Amino acid sequence: MPSIKTTTEFQDVFDIDSNLDRLVKNIELLNYINPLNISVEKKKFFSAKYNYEPEFKYPKIKFNGYKLHRLFFSQRLERIEDADIRQLYEDIIYEYSGLIECIETIGQGRKFYYNSLKSFGTPTENDIENAKFILRFDDVDEADLEPIHDVDYAKSYFEDYAKRYNFKYNLKISNNISAAAMVLNNTQTLVLRKNHKFSNNQLKVLANHEIGVHMVTTFNGLSQPLKVFSNGFPNNVETQEGLAVYAEYMSGSLTMFRLRELAFRVIAADSLSKGYSFADTFDLLHRQYKLERNKAFSITQRIHRGGGFTKDYLYLTGLRNVYKYAKQENDLGKLLMGKVCMSYLPTIDKLLDLGLAIPPTHYTDAYETNSNTNSNLDFILSGLK
Repeated sequence: MPSIKTTTEFQDVFDIDSNLDRLVKNIELLNYINPLNISVEKKKFFSAKYNYEPEFKYPKIKFNGYKLHRLFFSQRLERIEDADIRQLYEDIIYEYSGLIECIETIGQGRKFYYNSLKSFGTPTENDIENAKFILRFDDVDEADLEPIHDVDYAKSYFEDYAKRYNFKYNLKISNNISAAAMVLNNTQTLVLRKNHKFSNNQLKVLANHEIGVHMVTTFNGLSQPLKVFSNGFPNNVETQEGLAVYAEYMSGSLTMFRLRELAFRVIAADSLSKGYSFADTFDLLHRQYKLERNKAFSITQRIHRGGGFTKDYLYLTGLRNVYKYAKQENDLGKLLMGKVCMSYLPTIDKLLDLGLAIPPTHYTDAYETNSNTNSNLDFILSGLK
């Protein structure tokens, strides 16, 4: 294995990487996309018998978007001699610029939606067919799904679970997140939703998903010579979420209930391209697909927040891609080196060869042994297009 290169040998790469690192700290999309008044608007929506368009409020932006754009595009990428590495950084600048536009237009309806499309895309026909294929299967008689644990119990559960990994992260409880839990990469923080009730299965799912993958790739990224591994490759969401759900599968915690939830997210994301309102998407999930109303609201809110946030369909697409990659006995460790994307594997190999990257310091323990016992899941995952 080549030794890590010093900054002098690839000075131009390190200079640009360091410049981008300073600029990107302000644009953690998850800091801005989560509404501040979910519970209030949910009550209004249910009181109006689902005939109401929620008016979500969002955190104030803490950066000057125009100034950031200018600084990103002022980087002299022509100084990077290697064409593949130069292309990576060019792609990164366009990616980060797109995220700035997303954040700047949160709450501005279709304007945000079109920026979201540029950054995350929209479900393809294959994605929609995969989702409908999954929804043909029932989720009955699955154990440990009753929500019985409060956030304090969850906090102690995650603290205990994290002892198997050699890193220290922050843990925060918040009222203002859409998910039951999420990782903030920039501050190495696991955030839990305050009034959420967790089932035994969900605790296991979130531990393997958020700590076993998202925290693992966060800390692996921080250990890399180049900051791009920590800040994120272009289009890394699909690979990162695919790895996280694959960890649920390998740990034996992925249920049909959870897989159907990912399929419903695809259906909901597709409804945006059809021009559905919040109430329309909710109606599709709750009345047509018979999804329980709290779950239907949660998925609808995640998809419609900001004005139309398509990211959630990528969980299922990412799972399909990572499942196939793993079945071909490829090295999952390369995908854990940071916030990387599968499509950049040749560039990652080059960075390793040049000594500009190192193998992962931490490895997802769920990947060591396949603990899945549900043959239906194998049948479904191997059948995804």
